[in-house]
Amino acid sequence: MITGIEGLKFGVEDRDLSHKFIDNFGLKQVDTHSDEVDVFSTQDGSRIYVYDKDNEQLPPAIESGSTLREVMWGVETDAHLAELKVRLKDVDGFSETAESVSCTDPNGLRITFAKSYVQPVEGLTSFGMNQYGKVDRVNEASPVYQQAEPVRIGHVVLFTPNLDEVQAFYTEKLGFYLSDAYNGRGAFMRCKEEGFHHDLFLLKLPHKPNPGLNHVAFVVRDIHEVIGGGINMNRKSWSSFIGPGRHPISSAYFWYVNSPLGGAFEYYTNEDYLTKDWQPRHVDYAVELFTEWAVDGGVDPTTRRQITQMIPG
Repeated sequence: MITGIEGLKFGVEDRDLSHKFIDNFGLKQVDTHSDEVDVFSTQDGSRIYVYDKDNEQLPPAIESGSTLREVMWGVETDAHLAELKVRLKDVDGFSETAESVSCTDPNGLRITFAKSYVQPVEGLTSFGMNQYGKVDRVNEASPVYQQAEPVRIGHVVLFTPNLDEVQAFYTEKLGFYLSDAYNGRGAFMRCKEEGFHHDLFLLKLPHKPNPGLNHVAFVVRDIHEVIGGGINMNRKSWSSFIGPGRHPISSAYFWYVNSPLGGAFEYYTNEDYLTKDWQPRHVDYAVELFTEWAVDGGVDPTTRRQITQMIPG
């Protein structure tokens, strides 16, 4: 029913700086002929909307400063949208139009659903990996990317003090599927029974008593693009939060860059793909589950060695 994230609206303190960051990150600006919002697109057409944080068009913020203000989800058909309108009528902040339905989740974040408009990217493929017993690349070198061009919005990670309540809303009201869980600390959820590991991750931390944005993540083609994108961001003086590295819980390779829009922006690839046969794992959080390995601070674009002093963003 729900296909994935197709839009993210941000309210920011510095639109010019945010514009520069997103451009360097590899998204393309969409000409809207509007002075109130800057719009950027991934390759499949999913979009990032950037407003001044005090713009009255935005829903209330879940935290102070620059942050995510609304998540826009796609649905498969008009019938699915009509079903959601019925299912969400009793939820706080409910509103509807002919083309969409919106409400506020228990974390205080505005979420909107509309018929999916993103399109698969024709002709875009990743390069093969040669591994023991499986040769996928012959007479061809692996690529070196000078920058990344994200294919789609992959997932959002939110801090929540009310993990059980918010998780129940997404699974019971919206039909999300639990992929894996950190006991009492986090829930990885996907919006479809068969799909990639998570579209939403809810994270409860003792030192974070209020809702907030941790990061938003963008799919790129392969690990080479994760590396090329991250090095390019360091080259342009954006600081890396952590990365490159690898998540054992989802198998994904990652690189997080600190963002002036709030939280971090992540490049990632090689995420686990799950079906109805997958059984969620319930484990106690441990650092080795978050990162099998990781580089702190990124890679210096000149020496190609780990950065030992963070570059100011």
